[in-house]
Amino acid sequence: MSTYIITLDPITPSSLGELFRSNKKLELSDEVIRKVENCRTYLDQKIASSKSPIYGVNTGFGALYDKSVSSKDLETLQHNLVVSHACGTGDEVPVEIVRLMLFLKIKGMSYGNSGIHPDTLLRLVEFYNEGITPVVFEQGSLGASGDLSPLAHLSLPLIGLGEVNYKGKKITAAEALNAIGKTPLQLQSKEGLALLNGTQFMSSYGVHLLLKASKLVQWADLIGAISLEAYDGRIEPFHPNIHNIRPHAGQVHTAQVFQKILHNSEIIKQEKKHVQDPYSLRCIPQVHGASKDAFNYIYHVITTEINSVTDNPTVFPHDDLVISAGNFHGQPLAIPLDVMSIAMAELGSISERRTYLLVSGQRELPPFLVANAGLNSGFMIPQYTAASLVSQNKQLCTPASVDSITSSNGQEDHVSMGANAATKALRVADNLERILAIELLTAVQALEFRRPLRSSEEVEKIVSDFRTDIPFMEKDRLLHDDIIKSIEFLKSNTPPPSTI
Repeated sequence: MSTYIITLDPITPSSLGELFRSNKKLELSDEVIRKVENCRTYLDQKIASSKSPIYGVNTGFGALYDKSVSSKDLETLQHNLVVSHACGTGDEVPVEIVRLMLFLKIKGMSYGNSGIHPDTLLRLVEFYNEGITPVVFEQGSLGASGDLSPLAHLSLPLIGLGEVNYKGKKITAAEALNAIGKTPLQLQSKEGLALLNGTQFMSSYGVHLLLKASKLVQWADLIGAISLEAYDGRIEPFHPNIHNIRPHAGQVHTAQVFQKILHNSEIIKQEKKHVQDPYSLRCIPQVHGASKDAFNYIYHVITTEINSVTDNPTVFPHDDLVISAGNFHGQPLAIPLDVMSIAMAELGSISERRTYLLVSGQRELPPFLVANAGLNSGFMIPQYTAASLVSQNKQLCTPASVDSITSSNGQEDHVSMGANAATKALRVADNLERILAIELLTAVQALEFRRPLRSSEEVEKIVSDFRTDIPFMEKDRLLHDDIIKSIEFLKSNTPPPSTI
């Protein structure tokens, strides 16, 4: 198996997606090891020679910053920090996101500004390579001193505590360490704080969401095009002249995608009986495009974050400085993560409206897309389900980033709530996937009523692939099963190149 070398070079969400698909092992570059060693050597010398308190090294934490800790207790201080802060609750974080957390924690500490010992960093690399994935919980972070509680759970297995997922089973960290022939680490001064401070929980969700959203927005374009065909919609709203005079990048791109998808379609070329389409079809470039522009903004923010040092205090060996500041604060992520929810929710909102149009008995389509309506309910209730999901997404889009609750006896008097923004954004993304799957199921059914006319080669290929799993519905059947199959179709297939 090939190896991915962690260097000081920048990474992107896209490159992380490629890394995770490749299943490569990690290795630290010589430059990274050298910088980490130099930082640790400097910090040890600083602690030995300085008479001044260094926050989190020889003091308490948070509101206990003014409590001195003797040199003989520095290791105990770090052990106690990890144990006391592991207070997560709620559902477990998906394994793929925890693996992102592991990688991003390794990356963040590889710059040589955290004071971590090389052996500790190498143990995290070993966890990643061996598939030892700590059990982390969704709830517990304020997104302020970084993601304290989730990162504490991420760090517990280093000291032989907590649980991990390993080879498809949940086992104790002690059992996992024994399986790879290792013993628990004894954390040295500052190491616990370096592990717990940081934004890796929020940023891992951000990376995961961007990768998921980039695929869903491509599906949204393709499925929207199928709905346009099924509704016998017009192509004029996608004409380049319209978008050249309002050239938002996402809007221009969406119009171009629709022109490519529907190239040489018999249905789109036929003479139309109607002058205009409803907004959910006519304004697809403007709505889908706005979400794409939002995703591009979020991509820039997340890329900056995953190439940053976000723990505290920060060590600058060459300048003889150890500075306690606020790079762990999650506000730069909290706002974009809230925007992410809104951008995804709007894709779902307009999708559900297109589903509604298709089942409403308009444009020579039968009511609810089934013969003998009345005896058969047809596609009546999938639209209900989509409407329910859209409504829940609206509720989930209440911004977390405008909230703050003072903690740690007032020392942490403004928090970002970025972790809550992250976890609810994932729920919005999952709902969007289901909404689009329902639109696809409905649109493919509706398209059959345009026969014998054919859509474009690209659309017909997708419809043919879809029909391999889900046949045309002649009479009522268990549509829950069809919805599940449609969701799986979106997950397991890649949209065609024209959607990029």
